[in-house]
Amino acid sequence: MESAHYFSAQPAGPFNRKPLTVELAGATRRLQTSGGIFSPDGIDKGTAILLSEVPPPAPQGNLLDIGCGWGPIALTMGLMAPHARVHAVDVNERCVTLTNENAALLELGNVTASLPDDVDPAVMFDTIWSNPPIRIGKDELHNLLLRWLPRLAPGGNAWLVVQKNLGADSLQRWLADTLDGSFSVSRENTSKSFRVLRIRKASR
Repeated sequence: MESAHYFSAQPAGPFNRKPLTVELAGATRRLQTSGGIFSPDGIDKGTAILLSEVPPPAPQGNLLDIGCGWGPIALTMGLMAPHARVHAVDVNERCVTLTNENAALLELGNVTASLPDDVDPAVMFDTIWSNPPIRIGKDELHNLLLRWLPRLAPGGNAWLVVQKNLGADSLQRWLADTLDGSFSVSRENTSKSFRVLRIRKASR
């Protein structure tokens, strides 16, 4: 499937759910997936690296997954931080539905997926995790990150996983040059062909 399809609000093809068994937060989880979304058959390499390399999310407050797909990042956050509120966003309506259904299967009442415009603009986030959709193009990616990263709460951290050959180093430089002085941007790890980037908002 061409990557552009899963960046659409309503992807082509029927919405046929199928079972998916994966390891999340140290246990086997039985979930649902479908065609027309990113990595429908399991956890992609970048997301797996993110989940294995970053520290636990904030235990309370608001957490965010940018580009949730069928939900591996948001569900992991919800499992690891049961007292936090996890927001998952995606432009693909099928992804929003699947993430909400998978949260229900895991009885995670603290996870809610929605379209980006449906998130209260006043909410600030203590932790952001994302395997951002690099292939949407540089301008759209930059607009996406500038929509959400400035909403880090003081002392909050965002963690991004980006493939080296898809511009991880140039993205790191751009973030450092573009975000205001209250943010710091660093490369925290390199694993296989991926960089893990950290964006920290200074405490007040």
